[in-house]
Amino acid sequence: MTNDAAIKLLIVDDHAVVREGLKQILSSAADMAVVGEAATGLEAIKMSRLLDCNIMLLEISLPDKNGIEVLKQIKSESPNVSVIIFSTHREDQYAVRAHKAGASGYLSKNSHAADIISAIRQVASGLKYISPTLAQELANNLNQEHEGELHKTLSDREFQTLTLIASGKSVSDIAKELSLSVKTISEYRARLLFKMKLRHNAELTHYAIKNQLVE
Repeated sequence: MTNDAAIKLLIVDDHAVVREGLKQILSSAADMAVVGEAATGLEAIKMSRLLDCNIMLLEISLPDKNGIEVLKQIKSESPNVSVIIFSTHREDQYAVRAHKAGASGYLSKNSHAADIISAIRQVASGLKYISPTLAQELANNLNQEHEGELHKTLSDREFQTLTLIASGKSVSDIAKELSLSVKTISEYRARLLFKMKLRHNAELTHYAIKNQLVE
């Protein structure tokens, strides 16, 4: 596998074992080459500027920046780079949000090797990749009201704040993790509570668990 391959990939994941596993899977495809890898969002953005790549496999949960934010910046700076989210998060949590932000596909880390290669080829050909599971969910929701799905009205930052609070983290913990001020996180919390018609963290956590937004 050389850099002359038609499909040049940049792998972004903070776990080295995941990156190595992906490289092994992709080594079986003669038309693909991994030209770089990154462990953080900032590294991904920097490498997308320097490397000749056309597909990025991007994890959402990165240590410095949320993957959706990285996705938006990549699409703004390098619109010719197609981004496939490759994550542990379930599709019903992030897939639609990722597609709206500019992703060309969404793959679960539980995906079979053949499905990963097939999805990459599909995206490289200029098409979007939607798994059968997500396609079925979208079809099921076509004629449904969004009662009980108020989290879909949240911004990406508000949704991220929701999931972190529901995971038991304090406002100060979240501020430190996201490199934002406590005041900013408090504003996100206030906005998401208002949008979702919730009164406090206990109701927020109950909603998140009921709707399977947290593990």
